[in-house]
Amino acid sequence: MKTLLLPSGAVIPVLGQGTWYMGEDPARKKREIDALQLGMGLGMTLIDTAEMYADGGAEKVVGEAIRGRRDEVFVVSKVYPHNADRRGMQAACERSLKRLGCDHIDLYLLHWPGSVPLLETFEAFESLKKSGKIRDFGVSNFDRDGMQEASELHGGGQLAVNQVLYNLKRRGVEWDLLPWCRERAIPVMAYSPLESSASEQRRLLGNPQLLAVAARHAASPAQIALAWLLRQEQVIVIPKAVAPAHVRENRAALDIVLTAQDLVELDQAFPPPRHGSALDMR
Repeated sequence: MKTLLLPSGAVIPVLGQGTWYMGEDPARKKREIDALQLGMGLGMTLIDTAEMYADGGAEKVVGEAIRGRRDEVFVVSKVYPHNADRRGMQAACERSLKRLGCDHIDLYLLHWPGSVPLLETFEAFESLKKSGKIRDFGVSNFDRDGMQEASELHGGGQLAVNQVLYNLKRRGVEWDLLPWCRERAIPVMAYSPLESSASEQRRLLGNPQLLAVAARHAASPAQIALAWLLRQEQVIVIPKAVAPAHVRENRAALDIVLTAQDLVELDQAFPPPRHGSALDMR
Protein backbone atom coordinates (compact mmCIF):
# COMPACT_ATOMS: atom_id res chain seq x y z
CA MET A 1 0.00 0.00 0.00
CA LYS A 2 1.30 3.41 -0.98
CA THR A 3 1.61 5.73 2.02
CA LEU A 4 2.48 9.32 2.81
CA LEU A 5 3.71 11.16 5.86
CA LEU A 6 1.61 13.50 7.96
CA PRO A 7 3.37 16.65 9.21
CA SER A 8 3.95 14.84 12.53
CA GLY A 9 5.83 12.05 10.75
CA ALA A 10 2.99 9.52 11.14
CA VAL A 11 2.53 7.17 8.20
CA ILE A 12 -0.92 7.01 6.60
CA PRO A 13 -2.18 4.92 3.64
CA VAL A 14 -3.26 6.97 0.60
CA LEU A 15 -6.23 4.67 -0.04
CA GLY A 16 -8.63 3.88 2.77
CA GLN A 17 -12.26 3.09 3.49
CA GLY A 18 -15.12 5.44 4.26
CA THR A 19 -18.09 4.59 6.50
CA TRP A 20 -20.67 7.29 5.75
CA TYR A 21 -24.15 5.67 5.90
CA MET A 22 -22.80 2.57 7.66
CA GLY A 23 -24.38 1.58 10.97
CA GLU A 24 -27.85 2.79 10.00
CA ASP A 25 -29.50 -0.61 9.41
CA PRO A 26 -28.86 -3.58 11.73
CA ALA A 27 -29.64 -5.92 8.83
CA ARG A 28 -26.60 -4.62 6.95
CA LYS A 29 -24.22 -4.65 9.90
CA LYS A 30 -22.52 -7.98 9.17
CA ARG A 31 -22.00 -7.08 5.50
CA GLU A 32 -20.46 -3.74 6.52
CA ILE A 33 -18.11 -5.39 9.02
CA ASP A 34 -17.12 -8.02 6.47
CA ALA A 35 -16.44 -5.34 3.85
CA LEU A 36 -14.18 -3.36 6.17
CA GLN A 37 -12.29 -6.49 7.14
CA LEU A 38 -11.88 -7.49 3.50
CA GLY A 39 -10.49 -4.04 2.75
CA MET A 40 -8.10 -4.28 5.67
CA GLY A 41 -6.86 -7.59 4.31
CA LEU A 42 -6.20 -5.91 0.96
CA GLY A 43 -4.12 -3.19 2.60
CA MET A 44 -6.77 -0.49 3.00
CA THR A 45 -6.10 -0.14 6.71
CA LEU A 46 -7.12 3.51 6.90
CA ILE A 47 -10.74 3.66 8.09
CA ASP A 48 -12.57 6.98 8.28
CA THR A 49 -15.66 7.50 10.42
CA ALA A 50 -17.37 10.17 12.57
CA GLU A 51 -19.58 10.56 15.60
CA MET A 52 -22.20 12.00 13.24
CA TYR A 53 -22.48 8.91 11.03
CA ALA A 54 -25.60 7.02 12.12
CA ASP A 55 -25.34 8.88 15.46
CA GLY A 56 -22.29 6.81 16.40
CA GLY A 57 -23.49 3.65 14.68
CA ALA A 58 -20.71 3.74 12.10
CA GLU A 59 -18.10 3.92 14.86
CA LYS A 60 -19.64 0.81 16.41
CA VAL A 61 -19.36 -1.01 13.07
CA VAL A 62 -15.71 0.04 12.82
CA GLY A 63 -15.12 -1.09 16.40
CA GLU A 64 -16.38 -4.57 15.62
CA ALA A 65 -14.43 -4.74 12.37
CA ILE A 66 -11.10 -3.87 14.00
CA ARG A 67 -11.56 -5.87 17.20
CA GLY A 68 -8.35 -7.79 17.84
CA ARG A 69 -6.64 -6.00 14.94
CA ARG A 70 -6.27 -2.45 16.29
CA ASP A 71 -2.53 -2.34 15.66
CA GLU A 72 -3.12 -2.92 11.93
CA VAL A 73 -5.47 0.00 11.47
CA PHE A 74 -5.21 3.79 11.13
CA VAL A 75 -8.47 5.12 12.58
CA VAL A 76 -9.84 8.55 11.67
CA SER A 77 -12.90 10.01 13.37
CA LYS A 78 -14.53 13.41 13.47
CA VAL A 79 -16.11 15.54 16.19
CA TYR A 80 -19.24 17.66 15.76
CA PRO A 81 -18.50 21.42 15.76
CA HIS A 82 -20.89 21.93 18.69
CA ASN A 83 -18.81 19.46 20.72
CA ALA A 84 -15.53 21.16 19.88
CA ASP A 85 -14.98 23.15 23.07
CA ARG A 86 -12.70 21.99 25.88
CA ARG A 87 -15.26 20.04 27.91
CA GLY A 88 -17.39 18.90 24.98
CA MET A 89 -14.53 17.46 22.97
CA GLN A 90 -13.19 15.46 25.89
CA ALA A 91 -16.60 13.85 26.39
CA ALA A 92 -17.17 13.33 22.65
CA CYS A 93 -13.78 11.68 22.24
CA GLU A 94 -14.43 9.36 25.17
CA ARG A 95 -17.75 8.33 23.62
CA SER A 96 -16.10 7.67 20.26
CA LEU A 97 -13.34 5.62 21.88
CA LYS A 98 -15.94 3.53 23.70
CA ARG A 99 -17.85 2.86 20.48
CA LEU A 100 -14.61 2.07 18.63
CA GLY A 101 -13.42 -0.18 21.45
CA CYS A 102 -9.93 1.28 21.49
CA ASP A 103 -7.78 3.55 23.63
CA HIS A 104 -6.76 6.12 21.02
CA ILE A 105 -7.79 7.64 17.68
CA ASP A 106 -4.97 8.07 15.17
CA LEU A 107 -6.42 11.20 13.58
CA TYR A 108 -9.25 13.29 15.05
CA LEU A 109 -10.89 15.96 12.90
CA LEU A 110 -13.20 18.91 13.43
CA HIS A 111 -16.04 17.90 11.09
CA TRP A 112 -16.74 21.41 9.77
CA PRO A 113 -16.26 25.01 10.94
CA GLY A 114 -18.60 25.95 13.77
CA SER A 115 -19.31 28.60 16.38
CA VAL A 116 -16.74 27.45 18.95
CA PRO A 117 -13.58 29.59 18.60
CA LEU A 118 -10.91 27.64 16.75
CA LEU A 119 -8.34 28.51 19.37
CA GLU A 120 -10.43 26.71 22.00
CA THR A 121 -10.89 23.75 19.64
CA PHE A 122 -7.14 23.49 19.11
CA GLU A 123 -6.53 23.68 22.85
CA ALA A 124 -8.97 20.78 23.28
CA PHE A 125 -7.19 18.82 20.54
CA GLU A 126 -3.82 19.45 22.18
CA SER A 127 -5.14 18.31 25.55
CA LEU A 128 -6.38 15.04 24.02
CA LYS A 129 -3.06 14.59 22.27
CA LYS A 130 -1.09 15.08 25.49
CA SER A 131 -3.26 12.53 27.27
CA GLY A 132 -2.70 9.98 24.49
CA LYS A 133 -6.37 9.85 23.45
CA ILE A 134 -5.49 11.03 19.94
CA ARG A 135 -2.25 10.97 17.94
CA ASP A 136 -2.89 13.77 15.42
CA PHE A 137 -5.63 16.29 14.70
CA GLY A 138 -6.93 18.18 11.72
CA VAL A 139 -10.01 19.68 10.12
CA SER A 140 -12.66 18.91 7.52
CA ASN A 141 -14.59 21.12 5.11
CA PHE A 142 -12.27 24.11 5.54
CA ASP A 143 -11.71 26.38 2.55
CA ARG A 144 -8.46 28.18 1.83
CA ASP A 145 -9.30 31.21 3.98
CA GLY A 146 -10.33 28.92 6.83
CA MET A 147 -7.07 27.02 6.58
CA GLN A 148 -5.09 30.26 6.57
CA GLU A 149 -6.90 31.47 9.68
CA ALA A 150 -6.44 28.11 11.40
CA SER A 151 -2.74 27.91 10.57
CA GLU A 152 -2.06 31.28 12.21
CA LEU A 153 -3.50 30.25 15.58
CA HIS A 154 -1.55 28.61 18.37
CA GLY A 155 -1.70 24.90 17.58
CA GLY A 156 -2.44 25.52 13.92
CA GLY A 157 1.00 24.32 12.95
CA GLN A 158 -0.02 20.81 14.05
CA LEU A 159 -2.86 20.48 11.53
CA ALA A 160 -2.43 17.05 9.96
CA VAL A 161 -5.02 17.04 7.14
CA ASN A 162 -8.00 18.82 5.66
CA GLN A 163 -10.76 16.41 4.60
CA VAL A 164 -12.86 17.85 1.77
CA LEU A 165 -15.27 16.85 -0.98
CA TYR A 166 -13.10 16.24 -4.04
CA ASN A 167 -13.66 14.20 -7.18
CA LEU A 168 -13.62 14.53 -10.96
CA LYS A 169 -16.84 16.55 -10.99
CA ARG A 170 -15.99 18.68 -7.96
CA ARG A 171 -12.58 20.17 -8.62
CA GLY A 172 -13.01 23.60 -7.04
CA VAL A 173 -10.36 22.85 -4.39
CA GLU A 174 -7.74 22.87 -7.16
CA TRP A 175 -8.06 26.64 -7.56
CA ASP A 176 -6.51 27.70 -4.26
CA LEU A 177 -7.05 25.20 -1.42
CA LEU A 178 -5.07 22.28 -2.85
CA PRO A 179 -2.04 24.41 -3.80
CA TRP A 180 -2.12 26.09 -0.36
CA CYS A 181 -2.10 22.71 1.40
CA ARG A 182 0.61 21.29 -0.84
CA GLU A 183 2.90 24.24 -0.18
CA ARG A 184 2.66 23.41 3.52
CA ALA A 185 2.80 19.60 3.13
CA ILE A 186 -0.71 19.23 4.61
CA PRO A 187 -2.44 16.29 2.89
CA VAL A 188 -5.96 16.63 1.53
CA MET A 189 -8.29 13.71 2.25
CA ALA A 190 -10.88 13.34 -0.51
CA TYR A 191 -14.30 12.22 0.69
CA SER A 192 -17.11 11.14 -1.67
CA PRO A 193 -14.52 10.45 -4.40
CA LEU A 194 -17.29 8.80 -6.45
CA GLU A 195 -20.01 11.26 -5.33
CA SER A 196 -22.46 10.55 -2.52
CA SER A 197 -25.98 10.06 -3.87
CA ALA A 198 -26.89 7.35 -6.37
CA SER A 199 -28.08 9.90 -8.95
CA GLU A 200 -24.87 11.94 -8.71
CA GLN A 201 -22.80 8.79 -8.99
CA ARG A 202 -24.68 7.69 -12.12
CA ARG A 203 -24.03 11.05 -13.76
CA LEU A 204 -20.33 10.88 -12.92
CA LEU A 205 -19.69 7.27 -13.86
CA GLY A 206 -21.86 7.38 -16.97
CA ASN A 207 -19.77 10.11 -18.61
CA PRO A 208 -18.84 8.89 -22.14
CA GLN A 209 -15.21 10.06 -21.98
CA LEU A 210 -14.72 8.47 -18.58
CA LEU A 211 -16.19 5.24 -19.97
CA ALA A 212 -13.81 5.41 -22.93
CA VAL A 213 -10.76 5.80 -20.68
CA ALA A 214 -12.00 2.93 -18.54
CA ALA A 215 -12.42 0.69 -21.58
CA ARG A 216 -8.80 1.29 -22.64
CA HIS A 217 -7.63 0.12 -19.21
CA ALA A 218 -10.12 -2.76 -18.98
CA ALA A 219 -11.29 -1.09 -15.78
CA SER A 220 -14.53 0.27 -14.38
CA PRO A 221 -15.25 4.02 -14.58
CA ALA A 222 -15.18 4.10 -10.76
CA GLN A 223 -11.63 2.72 -10.80
CA ILE A 224 -10.52 5.42 -13.24
CA ALA A 225 -12.13 8.13 -11.09
CA LEU A 226 -10.25 6.81 -8.06
CA ALA A 227 -6.99 6.40 -9.99
CA TRP A 228 -7.27 10.02 -11.11
CA LEU A 229 -7.26 11.13 -7.47
CA LEU A 230 -4.68 8.61 -6.30
CA ARG A 231 -2.10 9.74 -8.86
CA GLN A 232 -1.83 13.12 -7.12
CA GLU A 233 0.72 13.95 -4.47
CA GLN A 234 -0.53 14.67 -0.95
CA VAL A 235 -4.03 13.32 -1.65
CA ILE A 236 -5.68 10.56 0.42
CA VAL A 237 -8.83 8.87 -0.91
CA ILE A 238 -11.56 7.21 1.21
CA PRO A 239 -14.24 5.52 -0.93
CA LYS A 240 -17.00 3.57 0.81
CA ALA A 241 -17.95 0.08 -0.31
CA VAL A 242 -20.02 -2.74 1.13
CA ALA A 243 -20.16 -5.22 -1.75
CA PRO A 244 -16.99 -7.39 -1.80
CA ALA A 245 -16.55 -6.80 -5.55
CA HIS A 246 -16.55 -3.04 -5.00
CA VAL A 247 -14.02 -3.32 -2.18
CA ARG A 248 -11.68 -5.26 -4.48
CA GLU A 249 -12.28 -2.79 -7.31
CA ASN A 250 -11.33 0.12 -5.06
CA ARG A 251 -8.06 -1.53 -4.08
CA ALA A 252 -7.21 -2.38 -7.70
CA ALA A 253 -7.62 1.28 -8.68
CA LEU A 254 -4.32 1.99 -6.93
CA ASP A 255 -2.49 -0.07 -9.56
CA ILE A 256 -3.89 1.81 -12.58
CA VAL A 257 -1.44 4.20 -14.25
CA LEU A 258 -3.20 6.87 -16.30
CA THR A 259 -1.53 8.15 -19.45
CA ALA A 260 -1.10 11.76 -20.53
CA GLN A 261 -3.85 11.21 -23.12
CA ASP A 262 -6.16 9.83 -20.43
CA LEU A 263 -5.63 12.96 -18.36
CA VAL A 264 -6.29 15.26 -21.34
CA GLU A 265 -9.57 13.49 -22.06
CA LEU A 266 -10.63 13.58 -18.42
CA ASP A 267 -9.86 17.31 -18.26
CA GLN A 268 -12.05 17.79 -21.34
CA ALA A 269 -14.89 15.87 -19.72
CA PHE A 270 -14.43 17.41 -16.27
CA PRO A 271 -12.73 20.81 -16.72
CA PRO A 272 -10.51 22.16 -13.94
CA PRO A 273 -11.74 25.36 -12.24
CA ARG A 274 -11.16 28.69 -13.98
CA HIS A 275 -11.98 30.82 -10.95
CA GLY A 276 -12.51 30.56 -7.23
CA SER A 277 -15.78 29.28 -5.83
CA ALA A 278 -17.41 28.33 -2.54
CA LEU A 279 -16.21 25.06 -1.09
CA ASP A 280 -18.37 22.08 -2.03
CA MET A 281 -19.68 20.22 1.04
CA ARG A 282 -21.93 17.26 1.78
